[in-house]
Amino acid sequence: MNFAASKGYLYSLGNEVEAMKLGLENIRTLLAELGDPQKEYLKVQVAGTNGKGSVCAFLDSICGQADIRRGLYTSPHLISITERIKIDGADISEGDFARLATRVRETSEALLSDGRLAYRPTFFEQVTAIALLAFADAKVELAILETGLGGRLDATTAANAEIAAITRIDLDHQEYLGDTIEEIAAEKAAIIGPDSKVVLLHQAKNVERVLLGRCREVGIEPVWASPDIKIKRDPAVAPMLFGTITTENDVYANFDFWNMLGEHQFQNASIAIAIAELLKEESFQIGNDEICIGLETTIHPGRLEYIGNFLLDGAHNVAGAKALAAYLDEFEEEPFTMIFGAMRGKDVAEIAKILWPRAKRLILTRPSNSRAMTAEELSEFVPEGFDAEKIVTTNSVEDALAASGSTELILVTGSLYLVGEVRRIALSR
Repeated sequence: MNFAASKGYLYSLGNEVEAMKLGLENIRTLLAELGDPQKEYLKVQVAGTNGKGSVCAFLDSICGQADIRRGLYTSPHLISITERIKIDGADISEGDFARLATRVRETSEALLSDGRLAYRPTFFEQVTAIALLAFADAKVELAILETGLGGRLDATTAANAEIAAITRIDLDHQEYLGDTIEEIAAEKAAIIGPDSKVVLLHQAKNVERVLLGRCREVGIEPVWASPDIKIKRDPAVAPMLFGTITTENDVYANFDFWNMLGEHQFQNASIAIAIAELLKEESFQIGNDEICIGLETTIHPGRLEYIGNFLLDGAHNVAGAKALAAYLDEFEEEPFTMIFGAMRGKDVAEIAKILWPRAKRLILTRPSNSRAMTAEELSEFVPEGFDAEKIVTTNSVEDALAASGSTELILVTGSLYLVGEVRRIALSR
C-alpha cells in the first residue's frame, strides 16, 4: 500500500473510539507475530484523564536535549496520521508509515485467516503496532507511549512498559471506564505492573487510595511527582509563566514555558521531571540543564496554542474546561468569539456552564467525525440564563469560520478533532 491506501485502509476499520475493542489478547498475538518489537527498547507509558499528552511532550523534549534516541506515540492526531508517531522529534515519513502499515495489515490478515485472532485488529491496535515496529526499525533507546483510553485494556499496555506514570484523573469516557472516579482510577492504575517503576501525582484522596492499592497489590513503591512547585508571573511577558520545581534529588530553577501555557502545565512538568530522574537510574545521561531547557522548549499543538487571532484548546472534558477557564480568567480580558464542537458521550452540559458564558458570541458546529454532535444537539445544553441571541449554529467547521468573521480573538475548543480542522485551515492561510 502507498500512504493514501494505508490511510484509507486504517480509516475503513471504523472510528478509533466507536470501533474500539478493549482487550490485550489480539494486540499481543499480533505483536508476537511481528517479532515483539516492543522488547527492543525501554518504554515509558503515561495514562490519566488530562495532561498525559503534555507529559509525553515534555519528556520527549527533555530526552531530545539529552540526545537520547527516542520514539513518541500519541493520539489523536490533529492534521496528519503521521503526527502520532515521532522519532527523534520528527513525524514518521509517509513512506515508512505506509511500509509498516502494509506489514501490519498483511500479518493481521494472515493471523485472522489462520483463526489465531478473535477479530481483525482495530484502527488503534494496528497504529499502535505500526508505532512499536517503527521504533524498533529506528533502533530507539526509549519509547514514550501515551495511553489511548483507560489503561487496563488499552493496546499500548501490551508493550509492558518498564516505567509507568499517571496524571490527574477525572471523570471522562464513563461508558467505557466506569461511572465513578474510583472505577476510572482502577482502569488507569492497571498499567502499573509488578516489575515496573511508577510515578504518581498527588490528587484527590479517593483516587490516591486506588492508585496506592494497585502499587501494594504488585509490590512496588511509587515515586511521587514533586508538589514543591513555585510559579512566578511577569506582566511584561504574560501569559508566559516562570517556575521552580524542587525534588528530593535536585532543584530545577527559574525555567519559563515558552509554548506550554497555563498553570496546570507545572504539574505535568513535575511528572516529566520525575520520569527523567528515573531514566537517569536506567543509565540515561540527563542533566539539570537538559531538563530545564527541555521543559522551556516543549511544543504541544492544540493545547492553549495561539495561531494568528485563534486560540486553540481541546478542553474536551470538565477538568480540561476548568483549566481553560482559569487561563481565560487570568490572561484574556478582551471579549472573544468561541467556536465550540464536541463528541457524543461528553459532559457537554457541565462544560457549557463553565465555558460558554465567557464568550461574547458562541458559534456551535460539527467537526468531521462520526462521533461529533450536531450544532442543534449542542444547543440543547444552553445554560440557564444564557442569552440565546449570542448563539450561531453551523453545519461544518468551514461554515463556523465564515460565521466568525472577526479579527478579534476566536477561541476554538470542546474537541481536539475540531481543533485539528481549524488548525489545518489556519496554517494554510
